[in-house]
Amino acid sequence: MASAIILLTPILPLPRYHSLEFQPPAALYFDLMKRAVKWSLAVVAVAAVAAQFFNPPLTNPPVAPGQDLMATNAPPAEIAALLHDACYDCHSSATRWPWYSHVWPVSWFVTSHVNDAREALSFSEWPHDDTYTAGKRWTKIGHHVEDGSMPLPSYTWMHPSARLTEPQRKELSDWAAKEAESLQ
Repeated sequence: MASAIILLTPILPLPRYHSLEFQPPAALYFDLMKRAVKWSLAVVAVAAVAAQFFNPPLTNPPVAPGQDLMATNAPPAEIAALLHDACYDCHSSATRWPWYSHVWPVSWFVTSHVNDAREALSFSEWPHDDTYTAGKRWTKIGHHVEDGSMPLPSYTWMHPSARLTEPQRKELSDWAAKEAESLQ
């Protein structure tokens, strides 16, 4: 056994605090694992710093004049304020990108959510001349607000102003239902 350890010494680096004296295998294994963990953490740290340079673009597409919901036939002021606080950051081209949206990996999560939200509904591309589509959108908005699925809990966690109280939810969903009914 001693000859095997002596033969392995050129292959396995010896710990700094030991000389060529006999070292129990458990201590050698522990020291090697400690080195491997340190190097692994260093590689992960370097990769995380490098990833900061490859964030997705945080863009706000241009809005055609007169296309935004608030451009023509704007809702009442209190409804408009609720929409701006709870919906516009994700569902429009007027996104206010928070500081954490510039930090990897959160930037990928936030950008993905905003892009998905804009695809589902964008207040910046409101169908003013298509009352049927506008009515359908108001119906969906009312249902999502009423059942609590919008705004997303992950969004309201970081944005307290987007948290809607029950009276606010009722006011917004009732107004959306009334608006949908008048358009269809």
